[in-house]
Amino acid sequence: MRTRPMHAALAGLLLILGARDAAAQEVMRWQVDGETREAIVYAPASSGEEAAPLVLAFHGFGDNAQNFQHTAVHAAWPDAIVVYFQGLVTRRGLPGWQVERGGDDRDLELVDVALRSLRETYRVDDDRIYATGYSNGGMFTYLLWAERPGVFAAYAPVAARLRPSVRPTEARPVLHIGGERDRVVRFSDQQAAIAIALEVNDLEGVNDVNDGAGPTPCGAGCTVHGAGTAAPVMTWIHGGAHIYPRGTSQRIVSFFREHSRTR
Repeated sequence: MRTRPMHAALAGLLLILGARDAAAQEVMRWQVDGETREAIVYAPASSGEEAAPLVLAFHGFGDNAQNFQHTAVHAAWPDAIVVYFQGLVTRRGLPGWQVERGGDDRDLELVDVALRSLRETYRVDDDRIYATGYSNGGMFTYLLWAERPGVFAAYAPVAARLRPSVRPTEARPVLHIGGERDRVVRFSDQQAAIAIALEVNDLEGVNDVNDGAGPTPCGAGCTVHGAGTAAPVMTWIHGGAHIYPRGTSQRIVSFFREHSRTR
């Protein structure tokens, strides 16, 4: 994938969001295959009293957790534990995520290790664990759907695509957010990812809106396929380029709130 460092893109994002976040509650670190991995963790004050939803969030290529926390998923869902992970250096000396299985699977291993630790530290609702990511982080989110379908209740990739070797096999709720003028992750590739999600969730070619399974509008640029099923595919297609638009975190949280592994 041809892309560019996300520092400039996220600088624009911060202007769009205008986020003013309080200091992170905690920076957690883990040893994974000899590497120190870390994440910024926001947790509700009541997280020790009752099981809380858990959202894992992955920044874009060239970005970092410190910057990506300003997407403010935690502000949109203050009752959830939200974890902004830091990627390791990949191509061109910039941090990012694996997008296919292979090698040492360092990021899949990170998620496994982090989940064990987070369950020990917080009261996590195992039926409400979610993954989201932007660009390269969204591609890793798709990989998690393919490789860890039993862990997550729903997925929300933003401006992302599936690599040819990545093929989810278990139906799960998916929200895909993309821009029609995206030149970094081509919109046609994002459309192909959406088509695969519809196929895996057995919604391909379903057009009966009367039973809730067909495509129905859910706002400007928003369509939900299979609203009456256990594994819908929702898309929000905007007219912009390779961006994380205003309102994205709120849309993701609203989608996640509607889905758990038990309903």
